[in-house]
Amino acid sequence: MTTAAKGPLEGMKVIELAHIMAGPVCGMMLADMGADVIKVEKPEGDDSRRFLPPDINGESAAYMMMNRNKRGVVLDLKSEDGKAVLRRMLETADVVIENYRMGTMEKLGLGYEDLRKTNPGLIYCEISGFGRSGPYATRGGFDLIAQGMSGLMSITGEGPGRPPVKSGAPVTDITAGILAALGCASAYARKLQTGEGQKVDTSLFEAGITHTYWQSAIAFATGVAPGPLGSAHPLNAPYQAFQTADGWITVGAANQKNWERMLAVIGAEELANDERFSSNHARMQNLAALEDILNGYFSQQSSADWLERLESAGVPAGPVLDVGEMHRDPQTLFRQMVVETEHPKAGTVKAIGLPIKFSETPGGITRPAPLLGQHSRQVLAQAGYDDEAIDAMLASGAVRGPAV
Repeated sequence: MTTAAKGPLEGMKVIELAHIMAGPVCGMMLADMGADVIKVEKPEGDDSRRFLPPDINGESAAYMMMNRNKRGVVLDLKSEDGKAVLRRMLETADVVIENYRMGTMEKLGLGYEDLRKTNPGLIYCEISGFGRSGPYATRGGFDLIAQGMSGLMSITGEGPGRPPVKSGAPVTDITAGILAALGCASAYARKLQTGEGQKVDTSLFEAGITHTYWQSAIAFATGVAPGPLGSAHPLNAPYQAFQTADGWITVGAANQKNWERMLAVIGAEELANDERFSSNHARMQNLAALEDILNGYFSQQSSADWLERLESAGVPAGPVLDVGEMHRDPQTLFRQMVVETEHPKAGTVKAIGLPIKFSETPGGITRPAPLLGQHSRQVLAQAGYDDEAIDAMLASGAVRGPAV
């Protein structure tokens, strides 16, 4: 576990009413940057607790990854007592994060217009499939659907005529969570100036659209939607993965100087005078031929040999690592992108670290993901409930604590 350190959002109180990924990513980012994030779960827990396997001593690895640094409470929002507890918690909160279907919070009497009456400074963050307005506002959304509808699957894959491919990572879920965290932090900055809260609304669909900046620029300019190019770039070449004698490397030799440096490294200086490859425009027009020629060169030596030679020449290049290799990479470790927490049931658990570094308020990972209902009693006491009231709600099931 990292040493406790104040983050830039210390003092922000966040109630997370979110499940699985996009909302929890938002809460995780805010918690890593110092906010006190209280995760409110339904009696059976976040659905990601049942994403098994893999597990570590019976605890879902997926759940623990997304929910470190948070305190955990279980409330039955179908009960009046459970809703009353949540309303009291929200009266002093800075932020609430929710990713329910449209209308769910309003049916519970917990919509923005209801909550702002008692807490006008509340920042109400909604993360949904398609946003809270527009013709698709009532649709549910998942990463797969958002990747398809945002255009991402049309530009991902090996090339024309191949089946559509989604990104291996749930990029719209993760990006929506990061956008929501940015929105919450921005709204919090305004709140500190004015005391006023507001709604923050983003979606998986819009998160996917943001990843099409280059391809959208091409489509706007030409009227033609670009398709998949494998690992290649839609605007620059060579900028892609090449097969070596023992694996794959990526090479970013897209500008003219790096193109010429790369040719010197591989011993193909004659290509500099080939009209097909004399400029970036020409190389893009003849990308398939360029790929075939360069693969012929790179396949003659090992990845390590090429990477050493390319780095010495100042040509950007790197290995294609699997996830385990990335975890062990010295730069990953030096930048504290793999950290450890001590979980009360799972023991020592590794997690991905905070990807933003602050010189004065570093933040970091100081708490493992909570057991189901682990902090219920503590949080209710801080909300002003005495032991007798807490015991009564635990007995009724409106509130649940950790299993013994």
